[in-house]
Amino acid sequence: MRGRLIALSVGRVQPSITFPSITPEIPSEPDEKSGAAVGANERPRLLIVEDDFLVTWQMEEALTEAGFAVIGTASSAEEAVQLANDTQPQLVLMDIRLNGDRDGVDAALELFRQHGLRCLFTTAHTDKAMRARAAPAQPIGWLPKPYTMPALVYAVREALKALRD
Repeated sequence: MRGRLIALSVGRVQPSITFPSITPEIPSEPDEKSGAAVGANERPRLLIVEDDFLVTWQMEEALTEAGFAVIGTASSAEEAVQLANDTQPQLVLMDIRLNGDRDGVDAALELFRQHGLRCLFTTAHTDKAMRARAAPAQPIGWLPKPYTMPALVYAVREALKALRD
């Protein structure tokens, strides 16, 4: 469904879809119901765009362990656009503040215009003005920082489900 927006909340109420738990049990074996397919060639392809190396590393480790294929990481909008052109991810995990002159909203808008790619924003910048600026990119959701790695995995699974609907 093109217009569905996922919003996850850590300790505060968000005006969109709410989930029963932000840190559900994560199955040890990925399967189609969890948002990650069993076959190695069928794993959902994710691009991580984050300027903090340690956060990137944690995200990549958690998502890979959960059965997703992290096909690249970028720390700037320019890198993100180039990697998306080269690797064609299914979902982009996008921070707002990035290295360089352009931010994550700029990158998300370009990725949506060029490829129809939708982003799950993983950022501390979730205020009303930022959401309004990002709205034309039709983000699939917002995961506010700080978040746990189980919350990230859950948000990615929900985002992929929403993209399939």
